[in-house]
Amino acid sequence: MTVHPTPPQQARRDGSDRALWLGYGGACLLAWMLYVLAGTEFQPGLWQLWEAIYQASLSLWAPMLMGPAVYPWVRWLQRRTPEAGVGQLLLAHAFAALLFGTLWQAGDFVVAWLLFGPDHAWAVLRQTVLWRAIWGVFAYAAIATGFNARLQARRARSAALAAAQAESALARAELAAISGKLNPHFLFNALNSLIALTRKDAQAAETALLRFAGMLRYVLAAKRETSDRVALAEELDFVRDYLALEALRLGSRLQLDWQIDPATLNDEVPPLTLQPLVENSVLHAVAPRTQGGTIRIRSSRNVLNQGLELRVEDDGPGCDPRTLEPAAANAGARRGIGLEALRRRFALDFEGRARLRIDTAPGAGFRVDLWIPQ
Repeated sequence: MTVHPTPPQQARRDGSDRALWLGYGGACLLAWMLYVLAGTEFQPGLWQLWEAIYQASLSLWAPMLMGPAVYPWVRWLQRRTPEAGVGQLLLAHAFAALLFGTLWQAGDFVVAWLLFGPDHAWAVLRQTVLWRAIWGVFAYAAIATGFNARLQARRARSAALAAAQAESALARAELAAISGKLNPHFLFNALNSLIALTRKDAQAAETALLRFAGMLRYVLAAKRETSDRVALAEELDFVRDYLALEALRLGSRLQLDWQIDPATLNDEVPPLTLQPLVENSVLHAVAPRTQGGTIRIRSSRNVLNQGLELRVEDDGPGCDPRTLEPAAANAGARRGIGLEALRRRFALDFEGRARLRIDTAPGAGFRVDLWIPQ
């Protein structure tokens, strides 16, 4: 099956090839100008200049025209690098350098024959054969080194781009996992609470069902549009609906403290940023304890950089910070479904500028601070 590059890939490849040959042309022009400058021996005069131009053009036309043929050869050798040893590669380059010098000699001989006759051509060949061979090796080495460096840089960029695309795909997959993982226990408990509520207060049950439907709609929209942003007000509405349904089960054990700066409501955040953090607090700080607990949700504007600051805090039992390290065996017990995924999303989604900080200790509650650039 033939794989064709996508238009963006083709555009990048075309732009890279254009830059390569512009660079090669610039290097050839620089070499020619230096040859001319050396040929004038820094003496003014129109005759010296024309003679230097003539000598530079006659001497350098062959390697300049043969240079582009070195590019596919170097590219082929690079592809063979994993298979061939260093000795084989050096032998291949040595053979190519000798061939390059030989062709340079042949080109000069043909031109001299056509311009000045066979006697002059043979005389020039006898005088320059050794120096042409040496200069051929140096010219080939310079051209091959330049092409090899360019190809290595292109390969490194491609590898970096592939790694970035893989990381981005992983982040999108993690976001999709978050958006598809409203805790099954929450869904089960919410449905049971709704069933019980319909027997006591039909109006309250209808309101709760509307909240539940709104939550599902928000989750489905976030799952379809994983790269989009939502207004903080929408995320907060989703969290309020979630907490309202949890309150049907937890009652007065669930205490909330909202500290929302109205100036931040239109700020943009990735969907499902706060809900996993709030859910962790419900699961670990409120539900397991007879006395329940308090969850504080705060938003504010950073006065120095105008970024959005968010905080989700509870007064629960907290945990040992070492259990939050990715390598910790029991890390998943406290992180819940979203903490590590949110860390990765923030690291990738905002080019490393967003921040997620955790402050906790045994018996000291659990606090997550977010900073999102705007």
